[in-house]
Amino acid sequence: MASTRGAQPPPEGGSGPDPQTPVLRINQLDAFELDSALDQLVWNQFSQCFQHFRPGLLTPVEPELKALLQLLLWRFTVYPNSATVGQSMMNLRYHNTLSLSQRYRALSRRQRLGLALLTIGPRWLTERSHSLLLSLGLGMGGSPPADGGLRLGLRRALSLITGFTQVANLINFLVFLRKGRHPSLTERILGIRAVFSKPQAVRDVAFQYMNRELLWHGFAEFLIFLLPLVNVRKIKTTMYSLLSPLGVGEGGEEGVREGSAVWKECGLCGEWPTMPHMVGCGHVFCYYCIKSHSIADAYLTCPKCGVEVGEAEPVKLQIEMTDIHAR
Repeated sequence: MASTRGAQPPPEGGSGPDPQTPVLRINQLDAFELDSALDQLVWNQFSQCFQHFRPGLLTPVEPELKALLQLLLWRFTVYPNSATVGQSMMNLRYHNTLSLSQRYRALSRRQRLGLALLTIGPRWLTERSHSLLLSLGLGMGGSPPADGGLRLGLRRALSLITGFTQVANLINFLVFLRKGRHPSLTERILGIRAVFSKPQAVRDVAFQYMNRELLWHGFAEFLIFLLPLVNVRKIKTTMYSLLSPLGVGEGGEEGVREGSAVWKECGLCGEWPTMPHMVGCGHVFCYYCIKSHSIADAYLTCPKCGVEVGEAEPVKLQIEMTDIHAR
């Protein structure tokens, strides 16, 4: 029943997969990345179900659980549809290249089972190999057992197979970059390759959104470069001096009131002066206020009158008790 479903012809009307249209290399690699991200996402969701249990509960059987989850994904994606989740998102699916027909042919039952075995099996073996070697007494630093020659040969054979597989994968990937087919060694061994699920139509790409994003990104980078060069305190002081027409001792009675008020509040924070200091004009500042602003701005000016700040000198205020009670 499964083999009959695997060899079903494409739908009528020419809307089925087209094996003759070459698939871009980037599409095939993106499908692999999406599948890897999905495997990691499923494992994270599964492990979070046990976050309130004893720590390390899943560690002894973690490779087997990951293999089981990957097998479930294979059962509901590749087995019925001849396509992984990543391939479905990229409008791809597997095609049986062993068939002599020029039309699309889905994977056979043997190819599907082989794909599951060669995809899930090596991952499980890689994660479980260390514990398997320890169970056979082949761990690093362990004393050789009585039949150490056989087990040592087995260990060397495993190392040789692993190195040969890595070299074969590298050669296969270089061939893929050259010809654009079979990005993995498993696909080449099983005789399968990715094709488009539906005919590719000419895409009408609108670049308005991209242009707007590039414009805003460029404007943001310009502001990031420009803002550190702008003396905000200088601008604030200038604006304050322009919007305050009356100076110290000016404007008749209002000027007199202001002149008496400058000794009761800091020209920067507006609070009662703490350790009052003067900087060459008739205004008083807290010691920490004027020092911190002078360190931040070497060309600091008085925010009240615009006079350039000089050396801070302590002042002695003669305050009557009525002023304190009024404060």
